[in-house]
Amino acid sequence: MKIAYVVPGPMSKGPMGLKEMQRREGLLNGWAFPGTEARVIDVATGPASIESAYEEMIAIPPTLDLIMQCERDGYDAAIIGCFGDPGLEAARELVTMPVVGPCESAMLLAAGLGHKFSVLTIFDNLIAGQELLAVKAGVQAKLASVRATNIPVLELMKDPSATKARLIEVARTCVETDRADALLFGCMTMSFLDMGDEIGAEVGVPVVNAGRAALKHAEMLVSMGMSHSKRAYPTPAKMKAGKTADEMRVA
Repeated sequence: MKIAYVVPGPMSKGPMGLKEMQRREGLLNGWAFPGTEARVIDVATGPASIESAYEEMIAIPPTLDLIMQCERDGYDAAIIGCFGDPGLEAARELVTMPVVGPCESAMLLAAGLGHKFSVLTIFDNLIAGQELLAVKAGVQAKLASVRATNIPVLELMKDPSATKARLIEVARTCVETDRADALLFGCMTMSFLDMGDEIGAEVGVPVVNAGRAALKHAEMLVSMGMSHSKRAYPTPAKMKAGKTADEMRVA
């Protein structure tokens, strides 16, 4: 099967660059089952990183266009490569292949690992939005907390040892103060640091890598021949009447 990991920002042109896209693609293919080919693709325009609701919103239109192109190019599924799952519902309206979001995938997995789970995020301003994502995923009752590390996305990889120490510090607070039985990384760059097993060993609970969870969710759906319900995510009426996405936009 072919799975597209769609980055909702021009990573290849930004500070992380094409090399980081290739590194992430290597990790995805290392996590994948035999027979799965994962490809990391970024959009041509958009924010360098997503750390606010505004940046999520401006990232959505080019991301949707790229996901539709991926279906035309024969991909079996797509992953929206941002923890906020920007445009997830709209993407499911526009295509028939499975589209998964790392947040939804990771939260559903973490909810089954214990009584409560916590999310490690970037900044305090993202906490309320990620609490809302737990509501949308149907797991609000199992959310113990969302706690910020206060390390910007583009700085997480600059000093991996310092980042790891800070993640362990926040993770320990989630476990000891908030009574979390499991944790997950609320940022894709955190997940692609691939420190989950080490941090889990330090704090004594499972740590869900959102990138890996999304990949496995996509593989499961494709292998079972399943996709999202078109009753829940119906094709837009104008498209059903024959208009293309471009024709739906007023010039």
